Amino acid sequence: MKTIHIYLFGLGNVGSTFIDQILESQSYFKNHHQLVLKIVGLANSRRVYTISDGIGRNWLEVFKKDSRTRENDAFYKFAQYYDVPRIAVDATASAALSLFYPELLQHGFHIATANKIANTLSQDFYDQLRVLLKKNELQFKYETNVGAGLPIVKTIHDLVHSGEQIYQVNGVFSGSLGYIFNRFSQEDQPFSTIVLDALKYGYTEPDPREDLSGNDVARKLLVLAREAGLQLEWNDIAIETLVPENLNASDINHFINNIEQLDTYFEELKNQLNPNEVWRHLGQLNLKEKTLKVSLQIVDADSPAGQLQGSDGFFEIYSQSYATHPLIIKGAGAGKEVTARGLLGDVVQIAKTAHQVALIPS
Repeated sequence: MKTIHIYLFGLGNVGSTFIDQILESQSYFKNHHQLVLKIVGLANSRRVYTISDGIGRNWLEVFKKDSRTRENDAFYKFAQYYDVPRIAVDATASAALSLFYPELLQHGFHIATANKIANTLSQDFYDQLRVLLKKNELQFKYETNVGAGLPIVKTIHDLVHSGEQIYQVNGVFSGSLGYIFNRFSQEDQPFSTIVLDALKYGYTEPDPREDLSGNDVARKLLVLAREAGLQLEWNDIAIETLVPENLNASDINHFINNIEQLDTYFEELKNQLNPNEVWRHLGQLNLKEKTLKVSLQIVDADSPAGQLQGSDGFFEIYSQSYATHPLIIKGAGAGKEVTARGLLGDVVQIAKTAHQVALIPS
């Protein structure tokens, strides 16, 4: 039986669901994988809590009562006394936390992350992470960076490493925007109402502008482009934003309070549609031309993208073996349950092959 220590950053929708899934499945991991998964560290932006025996179902109550002011080295100080494999799980959207990934690696932590930012910073930072991973013999898993629980990153990785040449990856990259525009095309509801519903149900990022601006889809495109071997920067992506400048420059509360300003523009877009047409928010990665594009486009309602329902994502991959008929991956592309389950899948993959770590002298 192998014991794994998990240190979780982020206790919001995804993080709390991840905790529930681990606690509910502990006997399964023991019986089927010979793994004892213990969440021994919890942290939000302000507080931190550690416990050697692992948290229980009353974790939230205990965290509120016994957590302390967060210090950047709190997990390092705790982990140095245990030689079991340690996995840092990032369930945040924090740019600041992403910058600490190299430090986490240097302290012997494997990383599983739903946070796309580390993989979409500069190419130098991206390459530095890979050097540290190899040097420290650690793993970095990020399947949930692109399709929540859908195996998009793994598929691209496996195709590339099997010698397959990939030509294009297209589709509805955002389950959040898929949900929004599926409803927008079918219902007589103001655009703002649908966006606020998506936020309430946990489909969007905590700040919906990350989705509406196209930045979230752009990050996913860049993750896949780099996974396929391209060396590109953020400025290489052509992004069509759906957020007017006056709302993009304000804080989140001002945006929410004034979101109705979007309704007139989007109603005009709806009026442009012909019968049997719908709007879809698409990502397009052309590896031959090294171009990445994020845009809102009119598609036929009977097309694969036009037929999507709910928060489904849709990806079509054109390659040597799939040149005429693309490889298609489709399914739930957003939501706390599928994202948390994807994170848990990454944790289990790491745990199965992770070795004991050398203790760091205090």
